[in-house]
Amino acid sequence: MTSPDPQAIREQVSTALIEDLGGELNAANDITANLIDSNVSAKATILTREPCVICGVAWVDQAFALIDDTISLTWHVADGDKVEADTVLVDIEGSARGILTAERTALNFLQTLSGTATITAFYANILAGSQTKILDTRKTLPGLRYAQKYAVRCGGGKNHRVGLFDAFLIKENHIFSCGGIENAITNARKMMPTKPVEVEVENLEELTIALSAGADIVMLDNFTNEQIQQAVALNKGQCKLEVSGNITDERLASLSNLGVDYISSGALTKHVQAIDLSLRINLS
Repeated sequence: MTSPDPQAIREQVSTALIEDLGGELNAANDITANLIDSNVSAKATILTREPCVICGVAWVDQAFALIDDTISLTWHVADGDKVEADTVLVDIEGSARGILTAERTALNFLQTLSGTATITAFYANILAGSQTKILDTRKTLPGLRYAQKYAVRCGGGKNHRVGLFDAFLIKENHIFSCGGIENAITNARKMMPTKPVEVEVENLEELTIALSAGADIVMLDNFTNEQIQQAVALNKGQCKLEVSGNITDERLASLSNLGVDYISSGALTKHVQAIDLSLRINLS
């Protein structure tokens, strides 16, 4: 499981710390931590108050390293691990000041990314045993696109396109502006013949046009289960089918039996329920 580029992680964490420290990466700006003598060392643990799937180890490591690279972390879990409530995730040792300055930024990344991984694992588990895979979308928190898509993979999901550059996704407004589905697909093939071409359709008539024009993937937008069954029969395996719109955990089980390839849900990354984590500190 490949994580985002280390430089990207460093930039994300650095930005968060700078935000916390008044505009510069300077631990001396933490006026509350400065109440503690600089020679005081401490040991600390991070634990989870609820069951979850872990994601964000590298972000936590980076947060402490940027504040004080002498702080040591000993992890008992890895990204993708499923853990129970009250599990100790990591032991930390070093400057009490440094630990407390980095604490909130480290926890913010860990609780957010673990939240994304946990809900993804919940969805993926519902689809287990079927051919249907859960996908994320571009509805990510600003600045955390690659991080959240990594978290989705940690939870057992699959990534949709990363952004606007790596695949065509021709939606209603594109279709209208291009003069129709067929024109849009033809233009895409001419422009970048190696890029995947996906088309969003709203009814079976549009699906027929998209299939005839040679779409690689067709997104069935807000189709009922009956309409999805009709679409699968009409498709006959010509392209991949993706279901999107009004995806709830209650509906997932029924969708997994309809023969579609993918279900995409923005809820994985935009409706983030952060995991309840706690850092406990003890003086050495």
